[in-house]
Amino acid sequence: MTTAPIPRLAAWLGYAGLLPFLFLAIGLWWASAAWHDGFRFALLTYGAVILSFMGAVHWGLGMQHPQGAGAWQLGMSVIPPLLAWVALLLPGVWGFSVLIASFGILCVLDSLAAHKNLAPPWYPRLRKPLTIIVMAALIIGALATI
Repeated sequence: MTTAPIPRLAAWLGYAGLLPFLFLAIGLWWASAAWHDGFRFALLTYGAVILSFMGAVHWGLGMQHPQGAGAWQLGMSVIPPLLAWVALLLPGVWGFSVLIASFGILCVLDSLAAHKNLAPPWYPRLRKPLTIIVMAALIIGALATI
């Protein structure tokens, strides 16, 4: 079985999108007290924006086939932005916890979508390492806020 390669631009953009996660998570540990809340808010907000974007991927895929399985994707696509919004409203580490769980669950659903030919076959191979790094950055950021 031939495996479709990950498009180079998708890989570059995906990995470039990790830079704010890493910078902000590490910054939370090194920021002075005056900057700590700003780094926390920036990391939480960036995570919420990216989670919303990941939901929008399924909106785009679902629009190709709005009946049947495509309808499932359309419905599922609105859940990540709602969870991202809730994460922004929660105090302390709870917002980070919602984001971490949401990214993990969405990665599993992305793999399922590819398995059912509702997403490109290369998509899970890109998403899994990106998700692991995103979740690690959010965990590092959450630990810095305790």
